[in-house]
Amino acid sequence: MIAQAEQKAKISPGEENAEFLDDACAGGCSERHSHHSRQTKNNLITRLNRIEGQIRGVKGLIEKDTYCDDVLNQIAAIQAALNGVGKLLLEDHMRSCVVERIESGDHEVIDELLVTVKKLMK
Repeated sequence: MIAQAEQKAKISPGEENAEFLDDACAGGCSERHSHHSRQTKNNLITRLNRIEGQIRGVKGLIEKDTYCDDVLNQIAAIQAALNGVGKLLLEDHMRSCVVERIESGDHEVIDELLVTVKKLMK
């Protein structure tokens, strides 16, 4: 576990280690990892970078004493964008990790998924 974390830490930002991406859950490892394709991962990161910029923008609006309704509209846009990231991630999770675990006989994943969906729907 520590060795994997140390190995991941050696990867410079923006660099991707194909071994971790392609075989993330393979081999029955005790740690849980994702199965994101490079395209999905890039899409998620792009969306999160955009959201990060929106948050910085809201901070700037507050610092400039912008009218509250305008700030609240920007916050609503950020929440919608985060919901979009959550939906994309959930869909990818269901199509890969959940299916794989069910096929391997691990039906606990269904309860785990239900808890996650309930959290996302709050």
